[in-house]
Amino acid sequence: MKAYVFPGQGAQFIGMGKDLFDNYSVARQLFEKANEILGFNITGLMFSGTDDDLKQTRVTQPAIFLHSVVLAKVLGEKFSPDMVAGHSLGEFSALVAAGALSFEDGLLLVSKRAEAMQHACEKEPSTMAAVIGLDDTVVEKACNEIPEIVIPANYNSPGQIVISGSVNGVEKAVEKLTKLGAKRVLVLKVSGAFHSPLMEPAREELEKAMDAFYVSKPLCPVYQNVTSLPSSDPDQIMVNLKKQLTSPVRWTQTIQHMLKDGATAFYEVGPGTVLQGLIKKVDRNVIAESVRI
Repeated sequence: MKAYVFPGQGAQFIGMGKDLFDNYSVARQLFEKANEILGFNITGLMFSGTDDDLKQTRVTQPAIFLHSVVLAKVLGEKFSPDMVAGHSLGEFSALVAAGALSFEDGLLLVSKRAEAMQHACEKEPSTMAAVIGLDDTVVEKACNEIPEIVIPANYNSPGQIVISGSVNGVEKAVEKLTKLGAKRVLVLKVSGAFHSPLMEPAREELEKAMDAFYVSKPLCPVYQNVTSLPSSDPDQIMVNLKKQLTSPVRWTQTIQHMLKDGATAFYEVGPGTVLQGLIKKVDRNVIAESVRI
């Protein structure tokens, strides 16, 4: 069974999507439509902007979404998933590729999501840190013992978790986890504490926007970040999406469930190869590669 997976924030690079724009009319049409919907020239920033341009959350998220969804559209009939999943932002790309959201609605939601997250980040200083080489339970226990906001935010692969919270909370967790024997603990260069309770203002803002959008039944099960389980029910998909910003991304568990449910090959749709590496850490024998046009 074929599983298609979609990357999240951090996979962006200058020039992303330009080969699609140059070579496929469907890609050009979608990119140009995106410029109209967003009200700014995102393709210019994607194709020839600066790193600083592309790092802005309001640009990064729709840019990665666009690259992923346009690539899926270019694949046409070759895009034939038995199941899909996306890492954080990538869940929106997965839902559009699987037909649960329209291209226009998906792009608008991603844009609103990026703006809401940026607003939340500006309200309180916060950050994230990658923790390498400790069991999930050790990281969870350490975070629970710290009297500040800090939680596991991304369960990326066995032995790799990203924690998220207030600056003080993350700093204390970094110190504690280093003492507990982590191979590496690295504070990330991010603008805020994604997938933590500090994103509650963003969740509230996005939830209001989401009530105006319609989710259809996807062409295959979508494994969602919040539960790591598959769903084809539009109402349940929306409920889980609304919880996503303040809940952990259970990527390790998602891949484990997809494997259990019969996935034999994973194809990454979008910029970068990060997800392939994470999948190989869950099961080194499984096929995990970028899609081929």
